[in-house]
Amino acid sequence: ATESIMSRGGVCVKDVCPAEFIAAFAQHLKKSGRVEVPDYVDYVKTGVHKELAPYDEDWYYIRMASVARRVYVGQKSGINSLRRAYGGKFRRGVRPEVFSKSGGKIIRNCLQTLQKMKMIDQAQDGKRTVSSRGRREMDQVAQDVNSQQ
Repeated sequence: ATESIMSRGGVCVKDVCPAEFIAAFAQHLKKSGRVEVPDYVDYVKTGVHKELAPYDEDWYYIRMASVARRVYVGQKSGINSLRRAYGGKFRRGVRPEVFSKSGGKIIRNCLQTLQKMKMIDQAQDGKRTVSSRGRREMDQVAQDVNSQQ
């Protein structure tokens, strides 16, 4: 599908800077009004290794956009592998730091919301892929980001 987009002169998600795409797609999700933000986003930490909750009020949209991009790019999209991707070092005082996974509830909720929005599909074997509707929306946002550069 990516080859056909490129042959038409279009831009896909892989062609733009990830940070810029995630910021733009998070704003797209927020403006769409289709995302139901859970009640717990105001006071929840993103992982046991974090000391505080995120400062940014739109952090949930940013995490959802990041998860959607990872599924689009085709990186491992299971909850456990995403927990590893968003994890970090757990500082234990005077003892050496260790790696800690992020919380799974937030990632699971993001994936479920994206599935309700028909942005991603889940196959019988559990693999998640971007649906045609999701690919179209994400490529449109990528094209907007590319035209602003």
